[in-house]
Formats: sequence, structure tokens, C-alpha cells
Amino acid sequence: MYIVGVDEAGRGPLAGPVAVGTVRVLEGFDIVAAFPGLNDSKKLTEKKREAIFLQLQEEIKKGNVSAVVYLASAAKIDAEGIVPSVRGALYKGVRKLLPNPEEGKVFLDGSLKAPPEYEQETIIGGDGTVPAIMLASVAAKVTRDRLMKKLALEHPLYEFDIHKGYGTKKHYELLRTHGPCALHRLTFLHLKIESV
Repeated sequence: MYIVGVDEAGRGPLAGPVAVGTVRVLEGFDIVAAFPGLNDSKKLTEKKREAIFLQLQEEIKKGNVSAVVYLASAAKIDAEGIVPSVRGALYKGVRKLLPNPEEGKVFLDGSLKAPPEYEQETIIGGDGTVPAIMLASVAAKVTRDRLMKKLALEHPLYEFDIHKGYGTKKHYELLRTHGPCALHRLTFLHLKIESV
């Protein structure tokens, strides 16, 4: 039997995609021992997240862990909404890593739900208490942050490498100066800029 953990990163930013991380281990595999210092990705330094991500790649090579991260773009979020965008990426990840629902159980953070055919448990604060969810949160966060740094080179006016698309004071200033670019979630801007 497998244990699958799911978490997302980047639900709230004004720009860039949302990322959904999914990891799978055999029941009995000790995630905590394999990933010393593992925690909710938001409670880890960038350096520590990167170290855990590199360790994750090693464990994947050894065959101990499987992991995927699916992204939903800003354009998709604008067209379909954040909840359907997250759901689409989540369903893809779960079905990819656990094609047979009878072979495992899915653990999800917060308000996330797996496809209905899966045995699942949603845990509020799971990204700080369930190791498989913690690992999924790191996979999602590091993948998204690395992408935002890369996109910063294509859109240098917005400093995406620093704020990763989140609604910081500096990001709002840059938006007011330059207007939005192709990476911005226009539906989020409409709501947020009016309230500034």
C-alpha cells in the first residue's frame, strides 16, 4: 500500500502559476528519517527547502519516493478560477502517482480534496504534521520559486525573483509603475488593486 501526500504553493500571489505537489511512498517508508529537518515549507529557510528538494531527487533515483508537481498558469487561473485550477493540477498528480485508487491512501492539506474514488483524509495544518504532505509542500514551493526566478529574467521590471509574485508593497509599486504583464493574474489584480 502507498501513502500519497498533496499540498499546493502559490494560491495567493498576484502573478505566476499555482503549483500542486504530490508525493508517493510505500507505507512504512520513514520520510522523517530520510529528510532530516523536514517541516511545512513555509517554516523552512529557502536554503533548507533547496537541500530537502535535492534529497528528494536522490530518493526518487533510489526508487524510494515518487513525486510530481503540476502547475496551473495565471491565464488558466483567470479563465477558470483558482479553485478549479488547483483541483485540475491536484487530480492529475494523484492519478499519475496512484493510478489504481485501491493501492493507497491520499493525505491532503487544508481544504484540498482528491478525486472521489480515492480513500483520502484532508488535514487542516497537515503541511506541519503529516510528513508526506510536508514533502509535497516543499516540492511545490521549490518548483514554483525556481520558476519565478527564471521568469524574472524574462520580466525584469517586476522583481519576481524577490517576491515570487506575492502582493508585497514593492510588487504593488512596480505594478502601479509598469502595469501588469502576461504573468499577472488579472482577476486577482482587479480585486486587490481596488482595495489598496
